[in-house]
Amino acid sequence: MGETFDPRKLDTPLDKLTRRHAGRRSRTHTERKRGRYIQARPANGKTDDIAFDATIRAAAPFQKRRTEQRKRLAFAIEKGDLQRKVRVKRTANLVLFLVDASWSMAVAERMAATKGAILSLLTDAYQRRDRVGLIVFQKDRATLILPPTNSVQLARRALVDIPVGGKTPLSAGLLLAYEVLAQEAITHPDIEALLIVLTDGAGNVSIGPIPPQEEAYGFAGQIAGRDFRSVVINMEHASFDQGLAQALADHLEAPCYTLNELKAENLLLTVRQEMAEPKKKSGPTSISG
Repeated sequence: MGETFDPRKLDTPLDKLTRRHAGRRSRTHTERKRGRYIQARPANGKTDDIAFDATIRAAAPFQKRRTEQRKRLAFAIEKGDLQRKVRVKRTANLVLFLVDASWSMAVAERMAATKGAILSLLTDAYQRRDRVGLIVFQKDRATLILPPTNSVQLARRALVDIPVGGKTPLSAGLLLAYEVLAQEAITHPDIEALLIVLTDGAGNVSIGPIPPQEEAYGFAGQIAGRDFRSVVINMEHASFDQGLAQALADHLEAPCYTLNELKAENLLLTVRQEMAEPKKKSGPTSISG
């Protein structure tokens, strides 16, 4: 296991409301009838969670004008008066690690540094009460080593036993990451997910007939199309960097940082600027092998 450090926070803002203290879950608006009622807004046809107090206040100034309705009712409320509750709730985020464990990443020093970086980020996620998951890709497949969990102890054990060697099935890793994120979006719809990809960006194994790198970029684009947030950590040595990690980040519509930048003082501000505004939501995008 390589050197650990205090990583700069990779914030995932929820509806522009981000956590302000370590160890607290993010606060987000929710469309469900759970969470604390903080204010009301015009219902605009949505009548499943009416704020009665706000509705009465909205209708009160018009009671003198509604004399006909008040012949039958003590208090006249019209459709335009209806107000709907705005609720917020605390929710854990999901940090999903996608780790390249192929021969291209298997030089002992670099793999140790990769594990040290993951352990640092895992510890940070645990302190912030995030759920974490771990996917490893190498040889001809990607494996979900650790399904999303709240247990940092399980994450540590999974990290120690990461298999190493073989080719680089980057496409398989991205496809599995997409599937995990899509399932989490269904089972935990209030959770904001962050995919952290640790790789040099070089793929050399395809799932289908498309060339490996092109196929990987296609899957990356579909991950971005579902508005799943990503960060790429370039684990390639600077002397051999061909820009493949940056190209992957471009297709993921994600920032790309080196291991050194992950420790840099200015990364916190940089990432916050990158992720300050939520992406515009788009409809579901199909993905196939």
